Amino acid sequence: MENQFFVDSEYLSPAALEKKHRLETDPSSRKNHMEYLPGMEIIESDVCRQVLSQMDSFDYSNYTARDVRAALDHETCSVEDFKALLSPAAEPFLEEMAQKARMETSKHFGNTVYLFTPLYIANYCENYCVYCGFNCYNHINRMKLNMEQIEHEMKVIADSGMEEILILTGESRAQSDVQYIGEACKLARKYFRMVGLEIYPVNTDEYQYLHECGADYVTVFQETYDADKYETLHLFGHKRVWPYRFDAQERALRGGMRGVAFSALLGLSDFRKDALASALHVYYLQRKYPHAEMSLSCPRLRPIINNDKINPLDVGEKQLCQILCAYRIFLPFVGITVSSRESAEFRNGIVKIAATKVSAGVSTGIGDHESKYTGKEDDAVKGDEQFEIDDNRSFETMYKDMSGEGLQPVLNDYVYV
Repeated sequence: MENQFFVDSEYLSPAALEKKHRLETDPSSRKNHMEYLPGMEIIESDVCRQVLSQMDSFDYSNYTARDVRAALDHETCSVEDFKALLSPAAEPFLEEMAQKARMETSKHFGNTVYLFTPLYIANYCENYCVYCGFNCYNHINRMKLNMEQIEHEMKVIADSGMEEILILTGESRAQSDVQYIGEACKLARKYFRMVGLEIYPVNTDEYQYLHECGADYVTVFQETYDADKYETLHLFGHKRVWPYRFDAQERALRGGMRGVAFSALLGLSDFRKDALASALHVYYLQRKYPHAEMSLSCPRLRPIINNDKINPLDVGEKQLCQILCAYRIFLPFVGITVSSRESAEFRNGIVKIAATKVSAGVSTGIGDHESKYTGKEDDAVKGDEQFEIDDNRSFETMYKDMSGEGLQPVLNDYVYV
């Protein structure tokens, strides 16, 4: 790989430093972020056009209290109603939105909340995304677990009682190729009922292979649906290609995946427009693939290396709650995940209103579940974390807390026959 020497070097070479500076200061040195690279599959789909058309025309300052009142009174939430609920005009209606969202959640999900945990198996990356702790220019401890180490981590997690796992890697085909990820999926199937993937986007045939290895669903963060802002944040690597990333979920569904998950990283750009686009991405794909299970996440930027370089846009808890309630009202059947980026207090509250899934026993580092789950220290080399989490509760504590809130924790609701 052209930039492979970056990730293992303690100090960047003069040539690497010069290239990094050029990418940051000279836009003409970057590849066109809307052009596909060799090997990237192009699919014919109208979903992107539909989403961008709605997002580009969304002027949330035009919506009034009357529009919000009408949206809340409608039995079915239209796209226009959803836009009103995302607007600043809806902020005084937050309590009413929460009540309506709670009613929809109860109607379709009862009082259940699903629990899962992520497992990072590698943190090598070939992209230069200026806001990400894994980016190829950051000097962090890089690590890739071998199959024995992966199985050990999985066994530690499974012994805690967890039945759903989300496997993650940094975005490096050279270090974490599709076959490596597939073998990890085969191991995961031995220990877990549900296996998800959050990896670099791949082609349809590769998603099909990973599904055959045991993967049930795929999560892809678009990061921001604002392609112009995206260009300034993703300066190098395969992730720079905005349209290839956008179509990842549709390729996964064509490859046989049972479900797909969507998200923007709130704070990178205009959060209201990103929230609209994320939900519409689901909305239009739902109509093309009505059999598929779909879910939304809404992570906010967390403290990481280089946050000071991107001027993050603050998204408060009140605004986050507004987005989640609007999601639930607009997409009543869709799963909504709230990650450990958020506080325990916020997550305890939002699962009673709109969210249906939370992570527990979370580590965003590599190879450290033994120490985090059992308290037993070891001398094994660890890989650095991607970002800081806020809610550090163990699976056991999370299960008890959810039960104590009057909810029914669910570890798995899918049976293979």
